[in-house]
Amino acid sequence: MAETSSASVAALYRHPVKGFTPEPLERAVLTAGRAFPGDRLRAVETGPSGFDPRAPAHISKMRFTVLARLPEIARVRTRWDETTDTLHVSSEGAPDLSVKLGDPGDERRLEAWLTEFLGEEATAPLRLLDGTGHRFMDDPAGSVSVLNLASVRDLSGRLGVRVDPLRFRANVWVEGWPAWAENDWTGRDLTLGEARLTVIKPIVRCVATHVDPETGSRDIDVVSALQELYGHRWCGLYLSVGTGGTLTVGDRAELC
Repeated sequence: MAETSSASVAALYRHPVKGFTPEPLERAVLTAGRAFPGDRLRAVETGPSGFDPRAPAHISKMRFTVLARLPEIARVRTRWDETTDTLHVSSEGAPDLSVKLGDPGDERRLEAWLTEFLGEEATAPLRLLDGTGHRFMDDPAGSVSVLNLASVRDLSGRLGVRVDPLRFRANVWVEGWPAWAENDWTGRDLTLGEARLTVIKPIVRCVATHVDPETGSRDIDVVSALQELYGHRWCGLYLSVGTGGTLTVGDRAELC
């Protein structure tokens, strides 16, 4: 397709712990039928959430520490060391913490740190959950999420204020597609680097996008703006991986 042939991958992100810091990547290896690597592997429940690791199933994001429920967590910075399975946690005014994931004692220390950080906002016991293969996605169809940067810029221009693409917590950012063209691609295939994916549906946005990813303050009503300006609440796509392969920043992103 001529209108998408010059598009490319502008950035890649994973979110090892649901709701917390996006981590930029230079490359990712996508696998057929699997989720984006390193994404939403764990979550912190405000519990009990009802999640059963022996029979993992999709659970509403509002049972976890997510921006839609607790915008303050945007001020927590996390970094996952995949090699050692260590999570590094920090925030201004709080002591830095490093915990070995899978170690019960370390995980209790993380939960205590988050409870202290949230203060009165921690209205239920916090517990770190390991999906052990299950991914804590907002939508069970959301194996990989893709964001069209032109759409975000169009929204920014019409609002008269910059909307940070990080608000949308997508795995793949694409540059070069026409704004909002992606809304008509349900059922179509996309080539991203070596991988081929199928568009499942546009992503319906929630109040998590209202939160400034740096300050943790709710400052832009993105959901209302999308509805009023465009007549929908979509921004981005959910896709499934049909043919796996390596995806690198700068690779082509083409509608098949």
